Amino acid sequence: MILVSVAWCALVALGVACRGPTRDRATERAPAIRAVAPVDTAPRSLNLYAAAGAGMLSPAARRAKPLVYVPNSKDGTVSVIDPRSYHVVRTFPTGALPQHVVPAYDLGILWVANNLGNSLTPIDPVTGREGGIVPVSDPYNLYFTPDGRFAVVIAERRQRLDFRDAHTLALVASVPVECRGVDHMEFTADGRYALATCEFSGQLLKLDLATRQIVGYLLLDPDGLGPRAMPQDIRSAPDGRVFYVADMMANGVFLVDPAAFRRIGFIATGKGTHGIYPSRDGRLLYVSNRGWNTVGGGRRGPGSVTVLDPATRAIVATWPVPGGGSPDMGNVTADGTELWLSGRYDEEVYVFDTATGRLTHRIGVGREPHGLCVWPQPGRYSLGHTGNMR
Repeated sequence: MILVSVAWCALVALGVACRGPTRDRATERAPAIRAVAPVDTAPRSLNLYAAAGAGMLSPAARRAKPLVYVPNSKDGTVSVIDPRSYHVVRTFPTGALPQHVVPAYDLGILWVANNLGNSLTPIDPVTGREGGIVPVSDPYNLYFTPDGRFAVVIAERRQRLDFRDAHTLALVASVPVECRGVDHMEFTADGRYALATCEFSGQLLKLDLATRQIVGYLLLDPDGLGPRAMPQDIRSAPDGRVFYVADMMANGVFLVDPAAFRRIGFIATGKGTHGIYPSRDGRLLYVSNRGWNTVGGGRRGPGSVTVLDPATRAIVATWPVPGGGSPDMGNVTADGTELWLSGRYDEEVYVFDTATGRLTHRIGVGREPHGLCVWPQPGRYSLGHTGNMR
């Protein structure tokens, strides 16, 4: 059963910005490597994305105003785009360094994660209007456990995962991590474990959600040296048996068995591989290749989107950004006909036609647009990020 959010009224009533704790310094501990026994419980007929098919909007999502929200990290703002006219209709301020716009588990709120602002900004999806800032320490990203009980704040600078009540956001427990740059997360099909990427140490971690204990770390670099891997987004294949890990340094996706917790393959996609988004039927994965890892001296990077078939693990198409660009984070529209991505280093948003792979629109926004959220999206509930819908 989908839980009904009781947080919105209380949060809007705050009406004022609140400062969180000051930034602390990340420690430099050597990561531990541990083995994990395989537990494979995913049935072969499973499609994790079956309830997020084209047009399968929940009652809560149907009430939402169709809009696209673009956090401009360097400006401390969110640009709001009308997806019918492809124009920015308004821009509003947030806390410092907004990173992602995240649908809550019950789809009743969209949260802007203000990383340096130590806060979340709530958005009412029915009106598209923001509420008062809520203090939360170091929210680089935000996820929700599959049972809907907890929000998991990815506190990247502080090297920890903060479990909070999914509705009140009260802190329940903090889990320290022994890797650097923890940032994106995915959940196993049985809901028992989460795997998270560690950008700056080239690792994955595996977390037991029941005990809130980290049960293993995995180096992704094929030479076992670490620096050549820089994992970003992570997403499950529809049957849950393989996780795809976008790696910005390796320029492709690592394939990981989440049960055995081992690397089983690699697919080269393009320079600066960054985001992964399933098609509405779950038959394809859209992989964004950001181009340059940093701003390329004023030149546009060779940005593209790679289309993968997770059943065959084959590349079926590559969609270039004409003239170059930096496609980063985003998602697919409710009807599945468009893929929207932020242009991280080009102050723009890209819209691709998923039937043809053609770039149909480039929309100017603020500085360093990042975790773009298309809303509404199909699905019964959200596991976080820009819309990991199930």
